[in-house]
Amino acid sequence: MITIESDAKTSAAHGCSPNERSVEELLEAGMIVIDKPPGPNSHQVSAWARDILGMEKLGHGGTLDPFATGVLVLLSGRAMRLTKKVLAHDKTYVGVLRAPSNFNQEALERAIAQLSGQVYNVPPEVSAVKIQVRSRNMETTLIDVDGRDAAIQVTCEAGTYIRTLARDLGLLLGHPIELKELRRTKSGRYSESHCVTLQDLKDAVWLWKEKGEEQAIRKIVAPIESLVVDLPAVVVKDGAAGAIAHGAPLMRPGIISIEENLERGDTVRMMTLKGELVSMGAMLTRTEMVQEMESGEVARPELVFLPPETYPRAWKKAQDE
Repeated sequence: MITIESDAKTSAAHGCSPNERSVEELLEAGMIVIDKPPGPNSHQVSAWARDILGMEKLGHGGTLDPFATGVLVLLSGRAMRLTKKVLAHDKTYVGVLRAPSNFNQEALERAIAQLSGQVYNVPPEVSAVKIQVRSRNMETTLIDVDGRDAAIQVTCEAGTYIRTLARDLGLLLGHPIELKELRRTKSGRYSESHCVTLQDLKDAVWLWKEKGEEQAIRKIVAPIESLVVDLPAVVVKDGAAGAIAHGAPLMRPGIISIEENLERGDTVRMMTLKGELVSMGAMLTRTEMVQEMESGEVARPELVFLPPETYPRAWKKAQDE
């Protein structure tokens, strides 16, 4: 990180650290990682969680078929604007395969090796998504074989149809393969260790609403900022944050610090000194040029997340500071 202005300060009268937000504010732009149970589809789980929280809008990032379980990221309020970003994450699954008779382990290992790398992927007719032929990169490994059953792990690009893998293995082995169980163990940075059950969520909401105890719900609902920590950051002044929240571009005088080696077109997260996500946007120049500039546009916001009323509309101040 390159510091442009070391003595910049933030006003205590406006905004706050994500950790200091009320539960209601967290839910206005937050995320929850649910351990999806078998039976309902992703949309139903999202609807149940929405009803538990008493919210109008709650979306999910990554479809799981009804029989599948595991990591399901739910997005609330303004965080729903990041659904495409969450959907684009790589996923990891563990599946249990069943054959009509005992597996030949060597033959199974050879077949699995053929289903690693860039693989054409066609969904089964029962898939929850629209049927579409596409090529996806995946890494498939054999965990264990026990008679007719075998456990595999698949790490793949977003949009990979895992049910298809069992069908293709069956074609390679010369006999049908049934996918008995499927569990998503990881979605992007989120793994099973981040998950809570719907019952955990319901209990936490009850403690919060009926007993005034917020500790449990605060552990479950993460602020929107946690969804973009993988993006390079540009830290901006309060005045610049106020201007960007109203749709203005980020001007050079509004920058406090900036990530190294950024290029024109790179996607960045614009943050306040308090750690609030102002916007995601595209760089209009390179980091080296920013250090030499005294004025001009540095980045243009594409998705704005900070409520416009958070910081004063200091349009001129944001550019003149």
